[in-house]
Amino acid sequence: MPHYPDEIEYSEKYDDGLYEYRHVILPRKIYKKAVDARNRTGSQLLSEAAWRSLGVQQSMGWENYEVFEPEPHILLFRRPLRRDNIAAQQQLQHMQQMQQQMQQMQQ
Repeated sequence: MPHYPDEIEYSEKYDDGLYEYRHVILPRKIYKKAVDARNRTGSQLLSEAAWRSLGVQQSMGWENYEVFEPEPHILLFRRPLRRDNIAAQQQLQHMQQMQQQMQQMQQ
């Protein structure tokens, strides 16, 4: 049985190195409005204007990229990671690897 919250719920953000992702769970009443918007446009995906009109609040750059058919009241969003964020993450990973190697050498 699907989980319908009383208020819009936002997941934590996660990434795969290329995109940042999050999902948003809609209450039943708002989900019904999303279905109406999908029917009007003929698309299963919601435009930014459409999901914002439902009350979903996020910073710029997010796109509704997929519909999770078993639970279509859960909106799946992604946005490209910024290049400087990717470089910073790679640098951090490199530094962590170097620290691990140094610790192993000291043992």
